[in-house]
Amino acid sequence: MKKTKIIFWIITGLFSAFMLFSSIPDLMLAPEAKTFMGHLGFPDYFTQFIGVMKLLGVIAILIPGYPKIKEWAYAGLLFDLIGATYSVTTVDGFHPATLTMILPIGFLIASYFLFHKMNRAAAVARVSRAK
Repeated sequence: MKKTKIIFWIITGLFSAFMLFSSIPDLMLAPEAKTFMGHLGFPDYFTQFIGVMKLLGVIAILIPGYPKIKEWAYAGLLFDLIGATYSVTTVDGFHPATLTMILPIGFLIASYFLFHKMNRAAAVARVSRAK
């Protein structure tokens, strides 16, 4: 269980850092975020909205407890990453650089499964202590 927890926090930390650093330019409507999202056809208000949602998703994943909110956060962040990949591929066509999105998506999926693995182990421990 301790090994699983350590791996979970490393992967979740890396994933959260990626999402946090990608949300800051969106929140601040930085010129490069505005240009990039405008190129994809998204308005400025959507760019800031996505930045807020990424930030809230990261907070939900990092704060202990609230398993239902974590489920929604994981789903929302996955939709964001897949939507971003799809948008870039649709507008610009496929480029090998698009494959870099595999890394954050992989971290998200690994974090999600490790989160559930830790919850199952904790539930088994609670049941065995109750006996």
